Amino acid sequence: MEQLRSSRQRGVTLVELAVTIVVSSIVVAFMAMFVVAPMNAYSAQERRAELVDDADSALRFMGRDLRAALPNSVRVATIGTVTALELLATVDGARYRDGGPLSNPALDLDFTIADGAFATTVPFTQLTLPWTSTSHYLSIYNVGVPGADAYSMSNVITPAGSTITISAGSAANENLVSMIPAFQFSLGSPGKRVYLVSGPVTYLCDTSTGALIRYSGYSISGTQITSAAALTAAGATSATVAADVAACQFTFSSGTAQRNALATIALQLSRSGESVQLLQEVQMGNAP
Repeated sequence: MEQLRSSRQRGVTLVELAVTIVVSSIVVAFMAMFVVAPMNAYSAQERRAELVDDADSALRFMGRDLRAALPNSVRVATIGTVTALELLATVDGARYRDGGPLSNPALDLDFTIADGAFATTVPFTQLTLPWTSTSHYLSIYNVGVPGADAYSMSNVITPAGSTITISAGSAANENLVSMIPAFQFSLGSPGKRVYLVSGPVTYLCDTSTGALIRYSGYSISGTQITSAAALTAAGATSATVAADVAACQFTFSSGTAQRNALATIALQLSRSGESVQLLQEVQMGNAP
């Protein structure tokens, strides 16, 4: 009886405990192989999806600005690790009258003198009338060449600080536009197009900081500004469009009478060992 009681009280030996630990470790290791790998794959896929979404959002944002750019106003420059794309943003457009009714020839836009008022035959549609601004510009027939370049702030675009007022006319599709001081546009548009410009916009892609940043709210300059410091000094406000930028490429092909202008944007984002690259082509109407 004493021997039976002693057998029942026998514990686990050190060897048995060691064997149990080794076997358990092997089982856990095998389980980790089957659990950790799918978890890592899921995390990598989630990071790639986030990168694709971030890059796609950035390209769509730039695409909207490019499609609304004043024809022939896009310019691109690369300085070191910085690639800069600048454009003149428009907020609306109309068609001016250059052959007004005999009862009121003052509704015509006169290209032979400084004219302070004219009417439209196709109205501005994105404004709440009456509308007045001293920070916007009117532009007609910007073709981006000397003598007809809006960045020169002459001939094809009203001076900075001009008071532009747009109100409803008496006829259908007619707006009345006034400019103070009066301004002489040098060239008429074949399509009689007049654009309302809000100002310049610059995208700076800096691979050294890994950021794509949009700048606006500064003055139009004949020389393209290609640094963040210079844009900030010029009074620009900034907004980050994309982070984790590893590479970017902006190209612009001017349009012709047979085809639209074409902007190509390539953006590569990298994060935690994952990388994606997206490319977008933006066709732009270039009829000034």
